[in-house]
Amino acid sequence: MMHNLTAMSFEFLEALGFAYSMQPIADKLYKEQPDERKALLQRHAIFYNTEPQLGALINGIVCGLEEQRALGQQELDDEFINSLKVGLMGPVAGIGDSMIPGMLIPILLSIGMGLSANGSVLGPIFYILTYNLIILAGSKFLFFKGYELGAESVDLFVGKKAQKITQAFAVLGVIVIGGVAASYVNLSLPVVLDFGEAVIDVQKILDGIFPKLLPLMLVIVSWIFMSKKGVSPLKMIASYFVLAFGGVGISYLIQLFF
Repeated sequence: MMHNLTAMSFEFLEALGFAYSMQPIADKLYKEQPDERKALLQRHAIFYNTEPQLGALINGIVCGLEEQRALGQQELDDEFINSLKVGLMGPVAGIGDSMIPGMLIPILLSIGMGLSANGSVLGPIFYILTYNLIILAGSKFLFFKGYELGAESVDLFVGKKAQKITQAFAVLGVIVIGGVAASYVNLSLPVVLDFGEAVIDVQKILDGIFPKLLPLMLVIVSWIFMSKKGVSPLKMIASYFVLAFGGVGISYLIQLFF
């Protein structure tokens, strides 16, 4: 369950990691048959790519199929096993990417950021422990569930029901990320125009028209630069640091001289 990302390449992606996860199975099933053991590993060294945590289900399914093949199920040939892997890669990736990076991680990070709001170390400790416990326990459960289901699990992840589940998790993930952005992204425009009898607070006017408008614009701009322009997160962080430092400095100078 932890091997899918151990060896990545543009040509094979997760294939060699998947084959590595099959090595203990090959050693157990074909202990006295080195040629069969070699064939099993070669069989699983072709292109493979899916969401690694939920993808543990596929590792379990393949484990069960390889065991049945070693016990004499002749219909479980190379083409059948590889076709099943290819058929499950996309649906499992769609559901897994929606559930884990799209929903689980933002929820855990939002809780962790809340715990660390006053500089407490509980936030990162909470995230590290809860994330790893959920991933380890979930991956183990899915591996053995896949082992039990075997080829029957195809019906659970291919078809209209699987597409609806994927769409539902995608929508939920967008809602969660929107909530996290609204709660933890802060940007204000501290411009107050004093006309003697009338004082205009620009930020209050913006909040009256559209609360959290500036944080929303900041999130959208960040997404455009990272997703569309290929700017790395580190460069975005450095840019925002410079802008924030400059903005605070300008505000200080204005208050000092005016």
